[in-house]
Amino acid sequence: MASPETRAATAAVTDVITPAARASTRHDLRWWLRYSADFLRSQEGHAALLGFVGALMITFGGFGAGAVRKRDPLLEAMHLSWLRFGHGYALSMIFVWIGVLLMITAWVRLGRTTIGLGKHPGAGVTLNELRGIVGIWVFPLLFAVPMFSRDVYSYLAQGALLRDGFDPYKVGPVTNPGVLLDNVSTVWTTTTAPYGPAFLLLGRGITAITGDNVIAGTIAMRLVMLPGLALMLWAVPYLTKHLGGKPTVALWLAVLNPLVLIHLIGGVHNELLMVGLMCAGIALVLERHHALGIVAVAVGVAIKATAGIALPFLVWIWMLHERERRAAQRAGRDPTNLPKDQQPTDAARPTMDMPHPTLMFAKIAGLGLSVFAAVFVIASAVAGVGIGWLTALSGSNKIINWLSLPTMMAHVVTWISPLRLEPVLDVTRLLCEVTMVAVLAATWWKFRHNEREAVLGIVIAFVAIVILSPAALPWYYSWPLALAAGFALSTTTLMLLVGVCTWLMLVFQPDGSIGLYNVWHVAAATFAAVVAAMSLRKVDPLRLRATPPTEERATAPKSGRRTADEADRETGAVDLDSPRTNTAVEDPDTTSVNTRSTDPTPTGAHADSTGTENAPGGEIAGTSDTTTAAPIQP
Repeated sequence: MASPETRAATAAVTDVITPAARASTRHDLRWWLRYSADFLRSQEGHAALLGFVGALMITFGGFGAGAVRKRDPLLEAMHLSWLRFGHGYALSMIFVWIGVLLMITAWVRLGRTTIGLGKHPGAGVTLNELRGIVGIWVFPLLFAVPMFSRDVYSYLAQGALLRDGFDPYKVGPVTNPGVLLDNVSTVWTTTTAPYGPAFLLLGRGITAITGDNVIAGTIAMRLVMLPGLALMLWAVPYLTKHLGGKPTVALWLAVLNPLVLIHLIGGVHNELLMVGLMCAGIALVLERHHALGIVAVAVGVAIKATAGIALPFLVWIWMLHERERRAAQRAGRDPTNLPKDQQPTDAARPTMDMPHPTLMFAKIAGLGLSVFAAVFVIASAVAGVGIGWLTALSGSNKIINWLSLPTMMAHVVTWISPLRLEPVLDVTRLLCEVTMVAVLAATWWKFRHNEREAVLGIVIAFVAIVILSPAALPWYYSWPLALAAGFALSTTTLMLLVGVCTWLMLVFQPDGSIGLYNVWHVAAATFAAVVAAMSLRKVDPLRLRATPPTEERATAPKSGRRTADEADRETGAVDLDSPRTNTAVEDPDTTSVNTRSTDPTPTGAHADSTGTENAPGGEIAGTSDTTTAAPIQP
């Protein structure tokens, strides 16, 4: 007897859908309730609930310890002003930090299962379950006060400037006194807007609707950022099709990450929109929708200029695709199925199919620049502003903290010499800026040989910018992380990333102040980061339990809940080593089958392919034995 999936597929092909077949493919409420109950009883469900409790604690603790308004009539009306002072403030801080640690713990537990290092061979979470967990964790944060940053107040004040007829590229929020200005950090009150015209339009629209209501404006700004999260939920797993990673691992690392959710949602940062648009644009370019992809990235640049770093690398990918198209046309083949010996290995080298690559580069770059310029001209015209945001980018120089290499170098010089910080900082920033330009140029030229190299070049470029730029903040690391997650990463690399993300999450205070100048704060964050990294491979790395955790026998899923292996088998995630061998996979979370995969073994089904608790660091986490993509080592 044919399965429901087979009957549904047959009905789709023949365009004959009987009522019985339609009923067999539709799950009723009872099925969903049973599925949800089974999931919540599982180890993965327990971790999801733990993270949800952590998000709730952050939300409630934030009313006293977060980046609250200087004068909050809502708290006063609710008789909760005591949360901001004395013992109430201490209690709020405890709530926030416990909530953060619970989310990190839940994230690491889910990661251990996702990459195949859990106690249940073949068990795990599916891509859609991870997406559901993201929604569960995000929901409480939508109603929190701004956490770990006061930037949203600047966003609203800049939007109000445009609403009230001022040019945010010429004047700062101090020009427009009011309730919104009262909550802007002092350092930004005289700073012009460093963001693109599209983001200013969003700010103007929000303040036109919410007026000077800070609470409504903050929640509305979060809701406006959610499309960026939705784009990441689609694009980050999709990129693994071309980069060689595993969709569930990518989503876990780059989206479910507490550093991303707490800072970008809780802290209300426009990076969420920028990164989502950039990832979607890169995915579209990799799928040969070049103009549409560049439009998406251009809109991301119109939110925040940093997304523009990806554009020169996308020109290489477009040139490689053009070479493939010409070679396939000559050979009478599909460009996506060229033999390996006919695939281009250098976008800039003259070949029979492209004898003048310089001319082709000029043509493609010109087309890309035209698309980019059109998006910016339209956004600037609608907003009624010019390109003043380019000169305002230097406003970030006011940020001085140890996350930036030039700042670190300047502090070290002042320790061993009688020089003051300001003149030394000017020199170190200039040196690092020159180095950054050289690194970006060298990276762009070096990583031009194939799609994976070009995307890896974007990752390296973002890392260079974050480290060498005059200012750096924890959420800046979401830029390279979103793309790096798409590669096949070794377990050791994943552990390193978990440690770095945990440390970055913990080194700032809930009210947005910097904790890097408190040695005990840094020591505690470092200890927690090391424990989190070790916990990804081994349960209870500190050996705090009286008896070691016992091996539990894996049980079959109940009531229709699939294991991660079964989901991978259905989604075609069995073999994601290269785009050439995954031509039948349109989306990692669809039910299409990878017809080009020759190994029927689902990803993560063998202990020797996914690693065990004592797996060597060189193994590729979350990939099958057939994966050929080389791991990215730390």
